[in-house]
Amino acid sequence: MPRTTAHRTAALAASVTSSLLLGVWAAAPAQAHGAPTDPVSRVFACSPDGGTPSGSAACKAAVAANGASFTAWDNLRVANVNGRDRQTIPDGELCSGGLPAYKGLDLARSDWPSTRLTPGGTLTMRYVSTIPHTGTFRLYLTKPGYDPTKPLTWSDLPERPFAEVTDPALTDGAYRIRAKLPADRTGRQVLYTVWQNSSTPDTYYSCSDVVFPAAKSAGAAGAGSASATAESERERTSASPSATTTPTEKRTAQANPSAAASHSAGTHAEAGAASDSTPVAATGSSDSNPSAPMLAGGAAAVLVLTGGAALALRLRRR
Repeated sequence: MPRTTAHRTAALAASVTSSLLLGVWAAAPAQAHGAPTDPVSRVFACSPDGGTPSGSAACKAAVAANGASFTAWDNLRVANVNGRDRQTIPDGELCSGGLPAYKGLDLARSDWPSTRLTPGGTLTMRYVSTIPHTGTFRLYLTKPGYDPTKPLTWSDLPERPFAEVTDPALTDGAYRIRAKLPADRTGRQVLYTVWQNSSTPDTYYSCSDVVFPAAKSAGAAGAGSASATAESERERTSASPSATTTPTEKRTAQANPSAAASHSAGTHAEAGAASDSTPVAATGSSDSNPSAPMLAGGAAAVLVLTGGAALALRLRRR
């Protein structure tokens, strides 16, 4: 083979090889880096690797709005942000990072695949990564009162993250970030993660939908306490029905003891021999305690009889 032909052949082979390698390198996951899988992020849940959550109504709507599947779930990144997140990422586009290829993630819905968390508990985030990088993770949680049916905006997030972790170790293909959760969140919220690389110019964004149990309201707690007190009072009254009186009966007994005693006797007469649970005024029994008029009348009768007997005895002696 002539020298010139051999040279051209070698050059062509090198060019083809270079093109193939460039194509493989461009398609390789080395250009992608990661996303949270626990608490599951929207981009991972709705990807082909997301499993069951990918078939949810929210994910189907996201893919439809997106126009394509979230195959590159680990590549949601924006270059040269340099910490200017609020100035770079527009309101309503926080979950997509403002990238058209991920716009379906910004849908305002309350049925995104979610993870249950405990207020004030310890979060252990698993952030899967396909290539290690240094950098800082900043974790934000939407403010109390967040409405998931409205687009997520920067005003929904506090100014400062509740956790910030720099250069965690990549172990078994994931970063594990531990942080204490705020204690005042309830219901559905969004855990917003910003990973600002220091070894590359890229910043990664992700939304993880989380749900906190509803707090027991003071009214409900008070109602429960009042109900328990009422139940206890009912049990006490049932066990000793005559030990208590109603306010009306107390006033009646104080104003007219005889009438109260008469009412008590009438009530028991109507009830018969069966036990009665009606509260009774504490006036005593009319059977065992004769009233003053009866005593006075009896004394007068004795005097009359005694006087009459004495008069008859005198008349007989005459």
